[in-house]
Amino acid sequence: MKIAIGSDHAGFESKEALKKWLTANGHEVEDFGTHNLDSVDYPDFAHPVAEAVENKNVALGVLLCGSGNGVAITANKHQGIRAALCWTEEIAALARQHNNANVVCIPARYVTQQQAEKILETFLRTEFEGGRHSRRVEKISC
Repeated sequence: MKIAIGSDHAGFESKEALKKWLTANGHEVEDFGTHNLDSVDYPDFAHPVAEAVENKNVALGVLLCGSGNGVAITANKHQGIRAALCWTEEIAALARQHNNANVVCIPARYVTQQQAEKILETFLRTEFEGGRHSRRVEKISC
């Protein structure tokens, strides 16, 4: 699966580790930055990831910042994006099952790297349930 990934400086180290994890698990990764620990503005990386998912250039997106909120808010400005802030495996599963989330937002300052990997693994392997949830998801976009 082709995955877009991006972060600000707070999520940089976790992003780099998740890129290695994704590649080791057979995924192709498109990295939209940042590429170092210098202070940057998270929208500069969240928008390109969201656009890649929205345009179907990739299957899913991964965004990281300190709290996960900034990247989630930014990505959700795009009509075709359903970005979910996930800090546990259960929330990641529900985001996919019930909300058909297509971007996972991970709070790098509040989860360990092992937790981030488990959140991402859960997000990637969980399918949308459809059914009654489809009607709800169809009502999300303005």
